[in-house]
Amino acid sequence: QVQLVESGGGLVQAGGSLRLSCAASGRIFSINAMGWYRQAPGKQRELVAAITAGGSTNYVDSVKGRFTISRDNAKNTVYLQMNSLKPEDTGVYYCNADRIDYYRDYRRTYGMDYWGKGTLVTVSS
Repeated sequence: QVQLVESGGGLVQAGGSLRLSCAASGRIFSINAMGWYRQAPGKQRELVAAITAGGSTNYVDSVKGRFTISRDNAKNTVYLQMNSLKPEDTGVYYCNADRIDYYRDYRRTYGMDYWGKGTLVTVSS
């Protein structure tokens, strides 16, 4: 019924930039907080950046000043602009939505904790 699909990953040299997108599909009424997580090889998944429905943001210290999270509520899409990329930013980036309200069979319902399948970001030195 509802899916999150990431795009925009790829291979980039250190110092370069990438912009990730995550679009939610389905008969969506509203999306609560959204976030970007990453998982580097051999490491646990970590929260990189998050944004509330109202636009408040927070970032992990290692990306502050380099990454910017934003969202377009009309398009049900969240973005992650990544500048000054470093090799340690390499990993699979996952999109998350903590609550999505949507219509199913003409009735409004909701689901919790949605995840995309991830997009790979590789930063070469």
